[in-house]
Amino acid sequence: MKVFRAKGTFRMGRQWTRFTKEIMEENDERAREKVLSILGSKHRVMRTNIDIKEITEISPDEVEDTVIQGILDSEAN
Repeated sequence: MKVFRAKGTFRMGRQWTRFTKEIMEENDERAREKVLSILGSKHRVMRTNIDIKEITEISPDEVEDTVIQGILDSEAN
């Protein structure tokens, strides 16, 4: 699995809120779908109110999410 970092904004009420989310997926399209799913579920935001500006693949050294770091560490051992 690859690690992707998604950055963008989503609308909460009248304000647009910035987000950065790290996801483990097979490709960037699946990562995009996962981000939309997570934000929609967690914040009750419709997909039309989520604007993903960029999705980039990152190396394991660049990961900041502690959960993903733990998964990568356990896979390495």
